[in-house]
Amino acid sequence: MIRVLVTGARGQVGTEVARELQGRAKVVAHDRSTLDLELKDEIAPRVREARPDVIVNCAAFTGVDRAESEPHAARAVNAIAPGILGEEARRADALLIHFSTDYVFDGRKRAPYIEDDPTHPLGVYGRTKLEGERAVEQSGCRHLIVRTSWVYGPHGANFMLTMLRLGASREELRIVADQRGAPTSSRELARLVHRLLGNEGAEITRAKVDGVGAKSGIYHATAGGETTWFGFAEAIFAEARRRNPAMRVPRLVAIPTSEYPTAAMRPANSVLSSARLNAVFGLAIPDWREGLEEAVSALPAG
Repeated sequence: MIRVLVTGARGQVGTEVARELQGRAKVVAHDRSTLDLELKDEIAPRVREARPDVIVNCAAFTGVDRAESEPHAARAVNAIAPGILGEEARRADALLIHFSTDYVFDGRKRAPYIEDDPTHPLGVYGRTKLEGERAVEQSGCRHLIVRTSWVYGPHGANFMLTMLRLGASREELRIVADQRGAPTSSRELARLVHRLLGNEGAEITRAKVDGVGAKSGIYHATAGGETTWFGFAEAIFAEARRRNPAMRVPRLVAIPTSEYPTAAMRPANSVLSSARLNAVFGLAIPDWREGLEEAVSALPAG
């Protein structure tokens, strides 16, 4: 079996990646308690202990607003650490799969963003994630930089869980309706990693990893379709109520971004084209509504 090192293994994507690859590879899963990417001197020793054939970096400083007041911590995790992981991947002749974000763009383009569009982050989070992409590229390792957007799932902190938590105690929720994106399930991203590395259900081989590594580059990977945060919230409650008809649903009010001020600006258009992923690997993530149905069904009953 090949060896796969997963960072951020208690986060919403890392949890699913580690679970998805169990039994198909020897998974070495690190969360922040055993590998804190903010502590750069810890990274190389942990990687060398793992002796990975593949590194899947799911760890990130994802507090978009908090990054504005903690830029050094955000840069340590999002920019410096990926570069070190890239250097260690090159040293070990390993493939690095590194997750990035739609926030590298400013959201002013009307059409879906492609990988070669000019980047222009609006805040610290996006800037540090872009620095991380460049550090991976400059490390010289074989890599797949996977930009995704609006990630949610049954684990971690995300919009879906926040809506359901707030909806249980509030009569009304005011939701931004002028930002567009494709909600992307953490479980679908984990399946994507598996499909990139090997045939579904089969043990992952070194030959397949080498073949993927020969196609290094940046790839957009989001669910099909698009919606707004308001549309996503409507779909979340509709799906939750379909599962539990007795649940109380709050009144949802659509508002513009201007009525929901935040420390960091968000891109108005977060829609990414995954055409390159499909052209190179023959892979695509299903429509976002399918991922939502699965994610809600995975939640504890009640």
